Amino acid sequence: MRRGLVHVLAWSLATGAAVTLSWWGVHTVMAGTAYDPPRALPLTAGGTTAQEAEPLVPATSRPAPSPSPDPSPSRSRKPSPTPSAPPTSPSASPSPTASGRIKSYDTDGGRVVFDIGAASATLVSATPGAGWSMQTWTTASWIRVEFASGADRVSVFCTWHDGPPRVEVGTY
Repeated sequence: MRRGLVHVLAWSLATGAAVTLSWWGVHTVMAGTAYDPPRALPLTAGGTTAQEAEPLVPATSRPAPSPSPDPSPSRSRKPSPTPSAPPTSPSASPSPTASGRIKSYDTDGGRVVFDIGAASATLVSATPGAGWSMQTWTTASWIRVEFASGADRVSVFCTWHDGPPRVEVGTY
């Protein structure tokens, strides 16, 4: 009886060690994959990131066409947003299609999307790459997004104080 108990105890310890080692191996491999939560943070009106802020409407979302029983041009109907598009708050940046053209800038540190108009620009989104952090600054005449990873820095700078908006990307 005692010998059987020793075998069961040894089997239990070996099985527990194997399960623990397997779980640790799978956890290590899966860390940093698509199962992690998204890293993009919405931007507040001041240009700082906030986790509590409502998400911005994606640049690719468009209002769903509403069926109109009367096709006459005299009736104007406001299109309803698609069900998947979250509502925007009054403090959020304007709709990406409101003022100009959408321009995306992919860098080593992440991706920045601006809505560039004739005399100004707005930041639509900024998403850091894996292993990078992000900081933004917004003023009345320029927007700066900086990605950082260790000693590496990538800066996307949009200015319009002395002419139409222009974007510069720098690595330092």
